[in-house]
Amino acid sequence: MAADTAKPGPMRSAAFRFALLLAAVFAIGAAALLVVVQQQIGRYATEATNGGLRAEMTVLEGEYAQLGQSGLLDAMARHAGGRPEAPYRYLLLDADGRRLFGDLPGTVTLNGWSTVEVTERAPENGQIRQENMTTLGARLPNGLALVVASDNYDVQMLRRRLGRFTLMSGLGITLFALLGGYLTGRLFLRRLARVNHAVDRIIDGDRGERLPMIGFGPEFDDLTHNLNRMLERNAAAMEALRQVTTDIAHDLRTPLSRLHQRLEQMQDSSVIEPAMVEDALAQTAGIFATFQALLRIGSLEGGVGRKWFTRFDLSELMDRIHQAYAPVAEDSGQRYLANHAQGVMVEGDAELLAQLFTNLIENAIVHTPVGSTITSSLSIDGGVLLVEVRDTGNGIPLAERANVFRRFYRLDASRNTEGSGLGLALVSAIATLHGAKISIVDSDVGLVVRATFPLSR
Repeated sequence: MAADTAKPGPMRSAAFRFALLLAAVFAIGAAALLVVVQQQIGRYATEATNGGLRAEMTVLEGEYAQLGQSGLLDAMARHAGGRPEAPYRYLLLDADGRRLFGDLPGTVTLNGWSTVEVTERAPENGQIRQENMTTLGARLPNGLALVVASDNYDVQMLRRRLGRFTLMSGLGITLFALLGGYLTGRLFLRRLARVNHAVDRIIDGDRGERLPMIGFGPEFDDLTHNLNRMLERNAAAMEALRQVTTDIAHDLRTPLSRLHQRLEQMQDSSVIEPAMVEDALAQTAGIFATFQALLRIGSLEGGVGRKWFTRFDLSELMDRIHQAYAPVAEDSGQRYLANHAQGVMVEGDAELLAQLFTNLIENAIVHTPVGSTITSSLSIDGGVLLVEVRDTGNGIPLAERANVFRRFYRLDASRNTEGSGLGLALVSAIATLHGAKISIVDSDVGLVVRATFPLSR
């Protein structure tokens, strides 16, 4: 049984920590943005206030220049209108410093920009409050001093509201990110728990179990897909190892027994004949060859060898095999013909594919009678690459075709010929490694073994 491990809660999950980081980034970014906005709005409001004061001062100076002191007093009275919420407050002093108009404190600066604190009643509720005002003072002809003031209450209220909005927005973004991180963490852990359960079943020995898709994006699905491919490859390697072990245990028992008997005969014999030693060595060599073939088949079925794939000219490889085996077939009283399309490039292991085609050709030479014709062909048909080895021999019964690619399987007619019954099993393993399908197809005369490769290779 797999050991139980402590499972982290959503608050400790990577998704929640990532959400915390995002919350911090968003909060800092939002705060910085709102501070900049607040400063810009405050600057704009200040500039608007100062512009209004300059415009008002220009109007009053024009009134004084055209209508004199009485005209200036009338203009200020109209603009003030006796309303507490009037936009401007005034102060007009004569040359001796006596107040002629307005209620601004006498301590206000009479020339240029300044601020002054005044006491006034709030228009909305009648409460007394202290308020800062921006003032602009100027000297008029005949010694008069004119001061125009505007309150900063609206600007201050705007800045306060922006400050509260900045704070509340930052808190809202942080809380929203934390909630999103918590929910995401719960969802992620729930899906990850399914993966962990699948891993536990694999650890407990269920080789057919595969990891479920996590989701959350293609990168997680790609990771799961690659892990499942790794599990399938490992399962195939383990199955190949198990099969090799089984084959060694069952199918090498007979040759090992024969070798043991031969050695006992040699031990009991007073004179060891060279023929007996040669026979024992031949049996030993056959056992070693069988071991090597089994191990090679097992490694191929486990997927070992794909990393050695290169792109090469299959046409040139099959032409070389034809040139090498045409004389062999002729010595056996047979003909070996070739019909290979040229310039066919494939991705694979050239040595292994040479072994595949060599096994098929040798199998045809050994198991067809004198006078037979063997033909190898290479062509592209319907988007696939076809390789065929055809002969005019006796063929294989339909009931036997499904078994000929199994290890150690031999037809009754082949029992008396040399071989271990692993040649076509090796052919099948090499074809599977290259993504090809190996099959025996119907033919009016003899046997046709066909290997179908994906054209993308």
